Amino acid sequence: MTSRSRSVTSRAPYVVGALVAGLLAAPSAACTAGGEATTDSFTVGLLLPSRVVPRWESSDKPLIEQQLKQLCPHCRLSYANADDDSTAQRQQMTAMITKGVRVVILGATDNRAQRSSVQEAHNAGIPVVAYDRLADGPVSGYVSFDSVKVGTLQGQALLKAMHVPPGDGTIVMMNGDPTSPNAAWYKRGALSVLHGKVRIGRSYDTPGWSTNNANANMSAAISALGPGRIDGVLAANDAMATGVISALKSAQVGRLPPVTGQDADLDAVQRIVKGEQLMTVYKSFHAEAEAAAAMAVALGRGEKLRTIATTTTDSPTNRGIPSVLLTPVAVTTANIEQTLVKDGVYSYAQICTPRLRAACAKAGLTP
Repeated sequence: MTSRSRSVTSRAPYVVGALVAGLLAAPSAACTAGGEATTDSFTVGLLLPSRVVPRWESSDKPLIEQQLKQLCPHCRLSYANADDDSTAQRQQMTAMITKGVRVVILGATDNRAQRSSVQEAHNAGIPVVAYDRLADGPVSGYVSFDSVKVGTLQGQALLKAMHVPPGDGTIVMMNGDPTSPNAAWYKRGALSVLHGKVRIGRSYDTPGWSTNNANANMSAAISALGPGRIDGVLAANDAMATGVISALKSAQVGRLPPVTGQDADLDAVQRIVKGEQLMTVYKSFHAEAEAAAAMAVALGRGEKLRTIATTTTDSPTNRGIPSVLLTPVAVTTANIEQTLVKDGVYSYAQICTPRLRAACAKAGLTP
């Protein structure tokens, strides 16, 4: 899977923010004096891939819904979650088309498997915004994060924390779902940092980004390598880090090796505070939802994406897809307050439950 991006991505939040301000300032013209609906009264379809990873239901769905309501008060949202079932998601897309939605935001279960669905929507004149994952087929826009950068941040943090001479450390790589293009980019970014500097004792792809699959694979790695011979674990996201750390504890590993993560799940942030997880990668779901909603509303109104897209991306089937690629941030105990708390993702009370107050104080987290 290759992806070429052009233009500058760092200005994405500012451009999207400016666009949102412009959309809010524009008259909605949702109804005429006689009460007839106009072009600002339409339905946006939202298809998300999974409930296993908490972010989709707890962050992405409500944030997209909130942004759509703000940008287009008379627009409606039609929602479905595929529960990691590509066949179900294709059926959901067909149902959306039959309902007459004007635009679809698609978080694909499998980029290749949804190609026919994207084509079906395109044939029906319904633009598709690929959300977080770049689906194959004629998508009209793409919103995500710099996925290679995510893996780079994880690899850099792991190397720094391992404290072993170059080439001496042994790690386990717990990669994401092999059907996800993002998983391949995360892995590529991590290997760009780790190659030649560590030994990769075991490397696993993890269907469904599943905690249980990661737990089973980590248990197998411990059995094969020995509990004292694993110097670090590159876990591609927090759900898998949960399974990895559980397996290490079950094997009674005396001192947990550094374990990476991604998505800033609350339980992962609490593990970071406790010293059980090294880091996570914070991706501002608010910024991602804002950009996706802005694209959807613009496309629903028949507008181009030139004022929203800050770069373009190539997929295996399309070139020059208008894109917004946002910048991820590595989060450790040193900057939880300056990132997650400051941005309102979690409050001090949510992170620092009574049993974690001492750990929070040690980490410098204060009310």
